[in-house]
Amino acid sequence: MTPELKKETDRKLQNYHQLNQSAKKGQILFAGSSLMEMFPIEEFLQEMGSDIVIYNRGVGGYKTEDMLNAMDICVYELAPSRIFINIGTNDLSDPAISMEQMIGNYDKILSEIEAHLPGVELYLMAYYPVNYEAAAEEMKPCLLIRNNEKINRANREVEKLAGKHHAKYIDINDKLKDADGNLKAEYTIEGMHIKREGYEAILPDIMKYVEEI
Repeated sequence: MTPELKKETDRKLQNYHQLNQSAKKGQILFAGSSLMEMFPIEEFLQEMGSDIVIYNRGVGGYKTEDMLNAMDICVYELAPSRIFINIGTNDLSDPAISMEQMIGNYDKILSEIEAHLPGVELYLMAYYPVNYEAAAEEMKPCLLIRNNEKINRANREVEKLAGKHHAKYIDINDKLKDADGNLKAEYTIEGMHIKREGYEAILPDIMKYVEEI
């Protein structure tokens, strides 16, 4: 993590900590890295006129190890009853981090959550696809490492992890994919991150899990 990103992340955590002080306990939490942080779920709920409360504590740039070091602010202070997690894609972008290491950290995240929040409902989200052909030139080197084959392999590991922790593995990616299984070009900002329109496309599918009784 660059010094600039570290400074921005620290500022974000301070803001989350302040917001957590007045937040309602026992609500729904979205946690993870930028692909979760950028999911405008709170705006969508407001536009829908929904009384469901969801707090988004995603942090751009986070790897599994970073989330492990920020669990108090990103998870525990809110004492959520249900958590949707999307963490690990930045690990997949780093050739120095093995799949085993990433999944090991993810396993620790889930174990710590279970220890701190008995009875919490865990939803592990499948990683979103990417689109190399639609990527900005500066993004292409990253997507040679974090490609869809690797993402699909990681999703199979996350699904196994969900089984181990009696969590729900949810794959809501169908509406994001083109005929070749890539992230639809019209939904991506630079080949990896997702525009609001992409999140709108998968909103009905994630709301099915949000509204589960």
